[in-house]
Amino acid sequence: MIKTVDLSKVFRTDEVETTALNNVSFEIEKGEFVAVMGPSGCGKSTLLNILGLLDNPSGGEYYLLENEVANYNEKQRAKLRKNNIGFVFQNFNLIDELNVFENVELPLIYLGYSSSERKARVNVVLEQMQMIHRKKHFPLQLSGGQQQRVAVARAVVAKPALILADEPTGNLDSAHGEEVMNLLEGLNQNGTTIVMVTHAQRDSEYAKRVIRLFDGQIINENIKSAARV
Repeated sequence: MIKTVDLSKVFRTDEVETTALNNVSFEIEKGEFVAVMGPSGCGKSTLLNILGLLDNPSGGEYYLLENEVANYNEKQRAKLRKNNIGFVFQNFNLIDELNVFENVELPLIYLGYSSSERKARVNVVLEQMQMIHRKKHFPLQLSGGQQQRVAVARAVVAKPALILADEPTGNLDSAHGEEVMNLLEGLNQNGTTIVMVTHAQRDSEYAKRVIRLFDGQIINENIKSAARV
C-alpha cells in the first residue's frame, strides 16, 4: 500500500537549512498497523504529512496504492487524499459550530454522497463508536474522549483504505486513551491500514510493527511475532 524510497524533506529559510527526513525507505502492506516513534523533532510529523499527501518530499520516491505521488500537485493530492485517507489528530480538529452528526457527515458531503446515504453511513458509524446518543451535541459539550471518538468516526465514515493518526491519545487521560486505541485496533482487525505517530509506549503496543526515527532517519524496526495480550 505504501512504499518510500530515499525519502527526504529539507526546510529552508534565508539563513538556516533543516533536514527533517534523510533517505527514509520502508514499505507498509495493506492491513498493517504501524507505529512511528521517536523523540520530538525527529521527523515523525513531517513523515506523516507526506504520507497523508499534505506535503511533498524534497527528494526520493513515494508510492501510495501503486501510484508514484511524490511530485503530485495540490489538486492531484487532494483528490487521492479525500478518496483514500482518513486522519485522526491529537487536537481532534472538530468544527465547533457543527454538531456531532454534521462533523462526521462532512467528508461524505465533499465526496458527493446523497443525503440519504450520508444519513445512513453516519448513523452506522456513530453506533459503532457508541456516540449515536450524542449526535445532536456540539464538540464543546463533549469530553475529550468523546470528541476523539467523533474524530475517529469522521475519519472512517467514508471507509478509507488508510488511516493516519497523529498522537491520537495525546490530549486524553489513560482511560479515554485506551478507549480510542481499542477503537483503532478494532478498525485494523477489520482490514483498515493504520499508521500512527506516537510518543506513548503503551499506544505502540497496539501496533504490529514499530518504526523508530532519530534525526530524520530510521534507526530500527520491531516486528511483533505475537498478538498483544
